[in-house]
Amino acid sequence: MKRRTLLLAALPLPAQAALNFPHDFGAHPATRIEWWYLTGLLGDRDGSPPRFGYQLTFFRVPGPAAAGHPSALAARQLLLGHVALSDLAARRMIKAQRLLRGLPGVVEARVGDCDVRLRDWTLKREGDGYRAAFTGPGFTMELELATPDAPLLQGDAGISRKGPLPAQFSRYYSRPQLLTQAALRLDGRRHSLAGRAWLDHEWSDSVLGSAVGWDWLGINLHDGRALTLFQLRRKDGTRDWAGGSLRTPGQPDRSFAPDEVDMTPTRQWTSPATGTRWPVEWRLQSPAGELRLLAAFDAQEIDARGSSGLVYWEGAARLLNGAGQEIGWGYLELTGYAGRPPLL
Repeated sequence: MKRRTLLLAALPLPAQAALNFPHDFGAHPATRIEWWYLTGLLGDRDGSPPRFGYQLTFFRVPGPAAAGHPSALAARQLLLGHVALSDLAARRMIKAQRLLRGLPGVVEARVGDCDVRLRDWTLKREGDGYRAAFTGPGFTMELELATPDAPLLQGDAGISRKGPLPAQFSRYYSRPQLLTQAALRLDGRRHSLAGRAWLDHEWSDSVLGSAVGWDWLGINLHDGRALTLFQLRRKDGTRDWAGGSLRTPGQPDRSFAPDEVDMTPTRQWTSPATGTRWPVEWRLQSPAGELRLLAAFDAQEIDARGSSGLVYWEGAARLLNGAGQEIGWGYLELTGYAGRPPLL
C-alpha cells in the first residue's frame, strides 16, 4: 500500500459510520442535500441491445421555512426532480424538470424507507425491489426493479470521502444490476422493455469542498460485475479527489483509494445550446483494469437551470475492454464544466 493510501486510511471516520437499513433507504431531512438517482438501459425483452436509456433523479434540500413552522403548507423541504429519456437509435434526448415545496402525500421524501414523490414522478421500495414512474414530453414510463443483491456500501461502510479533510464525506450506497421490466409509451406507441438499472442514494452536508465539479460513472457489466468511478476537479481542471468501487459476484466488494483511480478524457463535444465542452470519451485505469468509456451519443446535456440551477451532462455510455470489446453499459455524469453546481 502506498504511503498516501496509508495516511488516508488513518483519517478518522465520522461517528456511526455504518448505515442502518431499512431506515437509511428513506430521507434524512436534517442534512444539507440528498438525492436518489436511478438510471438504466432498456431493450426488447428478447435480450437485444439497448434501445433506450433513462434517468430519474430526486433532490431533497431544506426549504426556506423553519423546520418547526406550524403550517402544514410551509416550505420546510424542497424537492427537485430531473427526468430524461435517451432514444439511442434516434440519438435524441427528451427531458423535464420540476421544483416544488414539500406537501404531505403529494411532494415528499419519507423518513424510514424509500418513498419519494413529485406528484406523479415516484420511486418506492416494495419488498425486495422498487417501483418507479415518471413522465416527460410525449412519453410515460413505468418500471419494476428487482434487487438480487444487498446494497453496495460505497467507500468505508457507506462513508464516501470527497476530500482530504475529515468533514468532506457523504453517506452513500448503490443498488447496481437491478433487473428491470418496463412499460414505455413514447409518441403514442407502447414498448414492452427489459434491462438493467442502477440506483444511487447519497446525502451529505459537505460534498464538493474546494472542488468545482465531478466526473462519475456507474456501469453494469455484462458478466454481473458493477463498476463505480468518480473524481472531483478543482477550478484549474486538476483532480482534487477520486474513488470508486468494484462489485464482483461471489467476492467481497472492493473500494478504491484515490491513487488507484485515473480518469483521462480522450474526446470532447461542444454543446451548440450552451457552448460547454463536455468530455464524452474516457480512458479509465483502476483495479478493474484499463478500460474505455464512450457516450452512446454526444447530445445528452441537461439544462436544469429552471430547477437546480445546474447545467450538466448525464447520459448512456458503453464500457469497452482493452481489446475494444463491449463489456457493459451504464451512465456517465459530468458537472462543473458550465459552472460550479449551486446546490453543492
